[in-house]
Formats: sequence, C-alpha cells, structure tokens
Amino acid sequence: MRTTNGRQFVASHRTGGTILIVTIWVVLVLAGLALVFARSMRVAAIVSANQVASVEAEWIASGVCQYIIAQLVANAEDADALDEDVPWEALQVGQGTFWVLRSNLEDDSDFDYGLTDEAGKINLNSASLEMLLKLPGMTSELAASIIDWRDEDGDVTTGGAEDEYYLLLSEPYNCKNAPFETVNEILLVKGASEELLYGEDTNLNGVLDDNENDGDNSAPSDNRNGRLEGGFYDYVTVYSVEANTDSEGNERINLNDASARTTLQSALQEVVKEERALEIMNNIPISPSYASVMAFYYGSGMKIEEFEQLADRLTVSDEETRPGLVNVNTASREVLLCLPDLEEADVEALLSYRNSNTTLDSVAWVAKVLDREKATAIDNYITVRSFQYSADIICLSGDGRAYKRFKAVFDTQGGTPQIVYWKSLTRFGWPLEYEIVEALRKGEPITEAMVGMR
Repeated sequence: MRTTNGRQFVASHRTGGTILIVTIWVVLVLAGLALVFARSMRVAAIVSANQVASVEAEWIASGVCQYIIAQLVANAEDADALDEDVPWEALQVGQGTFWVLRSNLEDDSDFDYGLTDEAGKINLNSASLEMLLKLPGMTSELAASIIDWRDEDGDVTTGGAEDEYYLLLSEPYNCKNAPFETVNEILLVKGASEELLYGEDTNLNGVLDDNENDGDNSAPSDNRNGRLEGGFYDYVTVYSVEANTDSEGNERINLNDASARTTLQSALQEVVKEERALEIMNNIPISPSYASVMAFYYGSGMKIEEFEQLADRLTVSDEETRPGLVNVNTASREVLLCLPDLEEADVEALLSYRNSNTTLDSVAWVAKVLDREKATAIDNYITVRSFQYSADIICLSGDGRAYKRFKAVFDTQGGTPQIVYWKSLTRFGWPLEYEIVEALRKGEPITEAMVGMR
C-alpha cells in the first residue's frame, strides 16, 4: 500500500506540474497573441488615419481649384487684384489648410504666395535660339536640341539632335518633332538634366533651404554661396497664348492689309481730329509691309499719346492666335533679358518705369523707355495681357498626418477658366517650414502653428 500510495502521490505531483507548465505556456501564448493583435490594431488604426488624412488632403485640392477659378472669374478685369487683394497663404478648408506657393524671384530668403503668370515666361515652343540661350543655366547644346525637338523637320541644328541621336540611346525613342506639351518634357531632350532645369531648388519652393546651402554635405550638391542658384524652371512655359484680338475681343486692324485703310482711318478719327488723322494716313504706304506695330508707329509720325490709344487695336498679321508672347508688365528681370537686343540697362529701365506707373494698357509704354531700334526689335515678342496662370497647391490635413502638392495650370481664354494641366508635385517634398506639420500633429490650431513662420 505505501509503495502504491507513494507512486500515486508522485504521479499526481507530476501531473499537477505539467498542467501548471501548460497553463503558463497557454497564458504566455494568449498574452503574446493579445499583444500582436493590439499592435496590429494600432498599426491598422494608424494606417487608416493616414489614409483618411491623405484623402482629406486630396479633397482639399479639389476645393482649392474651385477657389482659384472663382478668383480668376471675379478678377477677370483686374489681374493685379489677384496679387494685391486675394489671400493665398494658410487658408482653411474644413479642418485642413492650403497654400498656393510660388517662387520668390526677388528674395530667396522668404516665401511668396499667389498665382504665377505664365505669360511672364519664355515659351519653349516659340522662343528663338538666341532667346533660349539667354535663360539662366541654359547650355548651347540644350538650346539647339530644344529647337530640333519641337520643329517638324529632321535637320540637325548645330549642337542639337534628331532621331539619329535618340535612337542610339540605351532606351531609344524618336525625336518628337512637335511642340512641347509640358515643361518637364524637356528632360527627354539631349543635354537636359534635373540639375539644369531645377538647379539647387530641388523642392521647388523658391527659397534657399539649409540643405541647398551646405556644399556636398547633403543633397543637392550646391556651391554654398548663400544664394539660391535655381535652374530655368521658373522662367519657361508651354502654355502662353492669346487671341489676336483687342482687349474688348474685337478683330484687330491688320496694318499690312491695304483694304483696311478706311477702317484704320476711322479708328484714327476716334482718337484724333480728322485733319490729324489724314496727316497720319499720308505717312502710310498704299501697300504697307510693316514688320511690327511698333514699326508702324515710328513710320506714321504719330505722337506717343496717340499711339497709346490705338496700339491695342492694331496687328500686322491675320493669324488667329499669338503664342508665346511675353507680358512685359509681369515678366521677371531674367525673362526680360531674354528678349532680343535688350541689355541690363534696358531691362532696369523697363522695370523702373513699370514699377512707378499704373497705366500700362498697351505695349506703347515700351516706346517711352527704349530707343526706336530696341522697341521695334522686341515688339513682336511682347504683350500686356495674360490668360494662363499656374498654381503650386499645397494641401495639409487637419491633423498634419498627410499633405498633397499639385501643380495646376488654368487657361482663362473663353471666359470660364479651364484646368489644362494637373500633376502631383508631392515627390518634391514638403516645401514650407516643417514646424507647421509638427505643430498640427501636436494638436495645435493652424493659426498658432503659423506664428513665427516666414
């Protein structure tokens, strides 16, 4: 009996120990599963919150587009109001916030906000080789290759490239021989690179960031000179075009159409007395062949005050549209320097005059600033009107979890603005102070997050 009882006790003891061990393992496994499940739920919650924030940012962008269209319609008769009266910085849409950013071409230490006038740029599809060569950072090889890429023939411009070059690449393709559809298409052209296009401004915010002024310590490689050495991205476009009509939408008078003499004389009599109109008409050849409206002005003997009232109603061609004209009222110093025959002193004179005068309704004011030769040289390349505007749209969710960034181009010809280009710029990174994002993630309202920001 003792032996049997002893064995039963030992067996019972061992069984109890086994159960305890199994129980502990079960508890550990269940605890582990609970932890894994909890972590999975947390990750899922974070992912879900991020997805919601991302969708929120995208919907904000849709709202911003409607806001921009509304402002373009409301200020169709006064484009200056888009800069002076319309807010573009840290505007709230629901719980989110948006900015419309643009490069500050005058001060690379501060952000600038608003729409960008595409007519204030050089059009890649119409600029001459000489104009392209004057762009900041442009090379002779790339300028020539741009001409070959857009023209319809297979003739190689000196330094340029046609099919023979592109078909020998490791990933071959044909030379387009057609107009550029986007600015970024230039990266397909021989001699082009992101370094030439964007320069040091790798996040396209127009501001000199710390990583853009530290030499080779971090990307991009820069010269550490305390200035933002951008490429030519901010100075080129493919969208600028306007109808060959006057500001009221009426057909212009073709100065080279002999049958339009009566119409021209009637127009003159609207701004001067009949005797003066006849005097001017006597200076106009029966079969005129004016190269530009400015050439007509100098040959007609008109006074500048008379020409100012008539210039917008005149043309020298029957073409329905005029692509690529540069708006001399809005173009930057760098763009004005690209115009034929202009030097630094000429550009400074133009900038000084337009900054001190508010009535710049026609290109006639250029004749007040430049001499006859230079005013005539640039006349066929300039305008004082703009119909296309671009926007760098930044949308941030209310909790700071997600942002989206887009470039949009709006064409206002025809009355109702249309979006003619839409592309994500999110890959270029967050362009503003990161402290804004951090503040929102801490739960601070956007009004407090913006305090102290540039």
